[in-house]
Amino acid sequence: MRGMFTCGVIDVLLRHDIRFDGAAGISAGAVFGCNFKSRQLGRPIRYNKRYSRDPRYCSVRSLLRTGDLYGADFCYRKLPDELDVFDRKAFRENPMAFYVGATDVHTGRCVYRECADGGDGDMLWFRASASMPVVSRPVAVDGYLLLDGGISDAVPYAHMEALGYARDLIVLTQPKGYRKKPASHPALMRLLLRRYPAVADAMAHRHEMYNRQMEEIDRREASGRSLVIRPPRALGIGRTEKDPDALERVYRLGVSEAEHRLAEIREWVKR
Repeated sequence: MRGMFTCGVIDVLLRHDIRFDGAAGISAGAVFGCNFKSRQLGRPIRYNKRYSRDPRYCSVRSLLRTGDLYGADFCYRKLPDELDVFDRKAFRENPMAFYVGATDVHTGRCVYRECADGGDGDMLWFRASASMPVVSRPVAVDGYLLLDGGISDAVPYAHMEALGYARDLIVLTQPKGYRKKPASHPALMRLLLRRYPAVADAMAHRHEMYNRQMEEIDRREASGRSLVIRPPRALGIGRTEKDPDALERVYRLGVSEAEHRLAEIREWVKR
């Protein structure tokens, strides 16, 4: 739910008609970022506030009944098809390329898919990218078995660079200087993920990967290669936050930060 900050940034970009050649999302960046391609201003904060306390959306009951803390059928069918409709036509017709990353449970590496039509296959990739280990079932799609992309690739700048994108705007949900600490109970994590040892290994070293990326992003920012939008302070929100007021507060912080940097963003896009 730190991704509500990202949603605030995205809505400012949409409101001011700021466009890009391509974008990539990991985990919450995938399930919320897809609305940037479909150009649905306000959709993620709207449905998250409305359904955050609905047990079909996210609950221990859902985990026990389905194996997914975030109910797969509710989140990836009922919500986008009926309750707050995802505009697949707009998503499909927007020429901006949109890439989603998820972790291959057999290799522990991140694999990417360009999601172009917002159809059932894309929905599976969105779901896979945001399927947190232990509290989600791996998602089978396109010959892969996948879990959360953030396990193996926290910020997808290297993937975009490999595709030929020369510069990037990076949205982070932690303040400058934040570094991740090692997992508190690595032995327990290995036990819970014993069916997927490559994922367990990636989780054990995730802090190292993340911290290396933060160091690289700082260098890219200093050199002018990347423009980085991040919160000015810790967001103080739980990973599965259910309080609509807390979600709104973090969203508004994203809006405020993007509006504050708007002239800089406009100039960046022109370069």
